[in-house]
Amino acid sequence: MEQDLIVSLGQRALEMTLLLSMPVLLATFLVGLVVSILQAATQIQEMTLAYIPKVITAFLVIFFLGGWMLMKVVDFAKEIFVNIPVWIK
Repeated sequence: MEQDLIVSLGQRALEMTLLLSMPVLLATFLVGLVVSILQAATQIQEMTLAYIPKVITAFLVIFFLGGWMLMKVVDFAKEIFVNIPVWIK
């Protein structure tokens, strides 16, 4: 295996990680921001109030996008396994 191939595989793996984690992270960030604004406006400073909506949001995003995420990971893994004989000469 050449160095370029290893760097390319590492870059594609990082891109896949970013692509798969971004919907969950973005949704929980937006929910956390809204909850923080509401807490500041109402002066309710309960610590657990910020976590529960984020956890529920993360579960919902994974529930709705989990099939797509799994399909992307399986396609990426298939591509790697199919190309192993080509890469190792």
